[in-house]
Amino acid sequence: MEISAKFDHFNINVLDLDRSIAFYKEALGLTPSGEINGPEGAFKIIYLKNEESDFKLELTWLRDRTEPYNLGENEFHICLRVPGNYDAVRAYHKDMGCVCYENQEMGLYFINDPD
Repeated sequence: MEISAKFDHFNINVLDLDRSIAFYKEALGLTPSGEINGPEGAFKIIYLKNEESDFKLELTWLRDRTEPYNLGENEFHICLRVPGNYDAVRAYHKDMGCVCYENQEMGLYFINDPD
């Protein structure tokens, strides 16, 4: 069997859904494109995307989760290519205070999610 898969979404669990939605809109221009509500409000899933791609960022909020998530030593990231002036976009993200790592030789930087 040959399987031809297409990337669909990447999930991040968050503590404050509204704060995360606002962050991804401001930082990357992602806006809500779908929502799933769990039974009795146990969870909420919001899909974020933009017009550049069908790929979605899935934010999952769990009602009973109150403590921050421990991400351990498993570094994971999503890479987004942004058109335009790299230095201007990086400066914008630095002003937001979300740049957590830079590698100037490779021409990349990472931003942190609010959670």
